[in-house]
Amino acid sequence: MKSIVRPALVLFAALTLICGVLYPLAITGIGQFAFPDKTAGSLITRDGQAIGSELIGQTFTSPNYFWGRPSATGPMPNNAAASSGSNMGPSNPALINAVKNRIDALKAADPGNTSAIPIDLVTASASGLDPEISLAAAYYQAPRVARERHLSIATVHSLIDQHTESRYFGFLGEPRVNVLMLNLAIDQQNE
Repeated sequence: MKSIVRPALVLFAALTLICGVLYPLAITGIGQFAFPDKTAGSLITRDGQAIGSELIGQTFTSPNYFWGRPSATGPMPNNAAASSGSNMGPSNPALINAVKNRIDALKAADPGNTSAIPIDLVTASASGLDPEISLAAAYYQAPRVARERHLSIATVHSLIDQHTESRYFGFLGEPRVNVLMLNLAIDQQNE
């Protein structure tokens, strides 16, 4: 029995040390050296105060800001400690109601906009933390933001274009816009 238990305990201790201590320390050290901004959470600061992260969505509801993708995290939207989707199927009445309510909110914020509403403005993602929206979602909201901020539509379109991120590696995903970064740029236009 001793010949079986001793090697098992030694292996357990060795793997715990390697996988539970050495590997995380090495990866954290490499990350902090090679990508210090990313390992610190990609925090955005203004006047020395953290105001958000490039990696986690924030909820904007004022009509003079671009709105991000809805979040299904609980107990509050964009809760990084509870990343999850709603897990509701397309025939679930609660999902259908939530989408209808989001459509109504978008129409109420910009009643003159008759364009088709992009899907990412009314459906939550699997993580519930998306910091980005599609170009279609940004351009859909541009007239409202321009009107509320007393900016020309050309200025707002230019800001969207300046903050558009291309596809990952040139071919994965779609071009997208970070909502927080775009809203900060809009704020700078009004200063």
